[in-house]
Amino acid sequence: MLSDAQLIYQGAEARVYRTPFLGRTAVVKERFSKAYRHPTLDHKLTSRRVVQEARLLQRCRRAGVDVPAVYYVDQERSTIYMEHIDATTVRDYLRQNTGLAADEVSALADIIGGQLAKMHAADVVHGDLTTSNMMLSKQEPFKITLIDFGLSYTSTLAEDKAVDLYVLERAFLSTHPNSEAMFQRILDAYGTASGRQHAKQVLHKLDEVRLRGRKRSMLG
Repeated sequence: MLSDAQLIYQGAEARVYRTPFLGRTAVVKERFSKAYRHPTLDHKLTSRRVVQEARLLQRCRRAGVDVPAVYYVDQERSTIYMEHIDATTVRDYLRQNTGLAADEVSALADIIGGQLAKMHAADVVHGDLTTSNMMLSKQEPFKITLIDFGLSYTSTLAEDKAVDLYVLERAFLSTHPNSEAMFQRILDAYGTASGRQHAKQVLHKLDEVRLRGRKRSMLG
């Protein structure tokens, strides 16, 4: 079924292809089998993970989060057919546009923060928040589409959501120099969109996660 598909990415857990699907361009994510697991158990676990990812994408869409639409789930082949997002990653955009005006940075940060707030309000934790997993459509206003929910899960815990934000903060600091102000703007937008009580709990936990991270760095 993927014989004519174009491989566009291969990671540790899955291959991602671009292919025609019912008259439109689709992205197909095919999860790997794990050779060290019993074949029956491996198929069961991989199939379950594919279904979970598709369900969480649907959950996000219902909550108003911009994520790819799911077209089809093939459990037998552990694949998901999704909407192709014609955009660039936020990572590439920021690297290629190092002299962005302050209002552009603020607009981009506000949209990212708002999308993350909607996702967490739906109790979805992304699990791998980086600027590579955010697609930026070059339109007015900016549109951010969150992608790659392969490690996502549901949680009502403020700490899990705080860890999500911490992962993104580390990605910003390691990939985008001098981005501290932009990330703080993302947190401000997250707080505004989340509602006072929810944001207070998550951002308080974020401070705790940061402290633990600093302690580990000192010990390591």
